[in-house]
Amino acid sequence: MSDPTSSALGHISADFRVADEPYYRPQAQEVELFEQSARANIPVLLKGPTGCGKTRFVSYMAWKLGLPLVTVACHEDLSASDLVGRYLFVDGETRWVDGPLTAAVRMGGICYLDEVVEARNDSLVVIHPLADDRRILTVEKRSEVLHAPPAFMLVVSYNPAYQSVIKDLKQSTRQRFMGLSFDYPERELETDVVAHEAGVDRETASRLVRVAHRIRKLKNHGLEEGVSTRLLIYAGRLVAAGLSPEVACRAAIVEPLSDDSDLQRSMSEVIRDFF
Repeated sequence: MSDPTSSALGHISADFRVADEPYYRPQAQEVELFEQSARANIPVLLKGPTGCGKTRFVSYMAWKLGLPLVTVACHEDLSASDLVGRYLFVDGETRWVDGPLTAAVRMGGICYLDEVVEARNDSLVVIHPLADDRRILTVEKRSEVLHAPPAFMLVVSYNPAYQSVIKDLKQSTRQRFMGLSFDYPERELETDVVAHEAGVDRETASRLVRVAHRIRKLKNHGLEEGVSTRLLIYAGRLVAAGLSPEVACRAAIVEPLSDDSDLQRSMSEVIRDFF
């Protein structure tokens, strides 16, 4: 059985670096709070609706702090072995392959567990010793205990709107983190983001944002989730590519948000009001 070589860590670390500065506009003091949490070895919990900038924020902070970033998209079948690692049969021999959590600890980077409530509770138990003052990861299959270096940081995120009795973050997990709440940016800031990321003029971006604000009010009238900033950027990119705003908004906003014909009709009427 071969052992992962420490000489390969430098190369692996480089693969996970965020090379170029991600475009991110702070909404409050989240940048300062994240930096101070990193210095104090405090794990961070990000809360907010889909597409409001949580993942972009983590990428920006990884770039700003100069740390490798390992991202895990959590799902209901995520096991502890998926996070920690397992033995695999490779090229005729059995090799240990680190999981993303173990790789992030070895590199001294950020491990970002996106939509953490989707993961099984039993798989999340492995992060508990990393998220308190012990800062250790036990790799049971190798009888190994890894001590996280000072640079290692654990970050998780979830959408509070998707929580339920069945899918919720246990208090034993929640109370190991410092929390940051995110929401869709205020109108002027969101307009700047859409104009920059979609490559459209500010007037078009402003109209898209106003569409979003109107449609978000339908959330109390049957719409499960409001229009994300991400969807506005998609709509803007379609407009920048030459499609009419109405067609672009139908494809990027109306269709993804709902299959209900009445809701789709209501959203289409809002779009026609602005375009």
